[in-house]
Amino acid sequence: MKRLNEYKKLFAIEGNLDLKDLKVKYRDLVKEWHPDKFQANDEKALEAEEMSTKIIDAYHFLVSIAPETHLKNKAEYQETIDKGGITNIIYKGTLLEITFIDGTAFECFGVPKSVYLKFINSDKQVRFAKRNIFGTYTFRKSKKANTAETPA
Repeated sequence: MKRLNEYKKLFAIEGNLDLKDLKVKYRDLVKEWHPDKFQANDEKALEAEEMSTKIIDAYHFLVSIAPETHLKNKAEYQETIDKGGITNIIYKGTLLEITFIDGTAFECFGVPKSVYLKFINSDKQVRFAKRNIFGTYTFRKSKKANTAETPA
């Protein structure tokens, strides 16, 4: 949640994400902080390099949690959670990462510890997650499914 708020602040986003506005703000920030604008020995050159990396990371992160992105990937998301088979759960702060059998992982932001504890103690974790986590909290796909063939 801290990273989400930091990135929204960097892009001056209040309220809902709009990909069109995000893209405009991204271009403006990149123009402002592009490392090529500064001489190699300029003090701001190093800062510009760090900021441009941060801007790029923030942009990709914010695009991944945007409603338009979720809508575009809804079928794949639904298929993954319907197949079930949770293989790994990681919880840090209010960030919950759930990995499925196919290797796909989703990060859910702002998940309270009480919900996490109920989730891990549930005898039907996929069902609990469908009812209480997926669709309730801001999420993004953090890892893609394993597509590599295993040698015979």
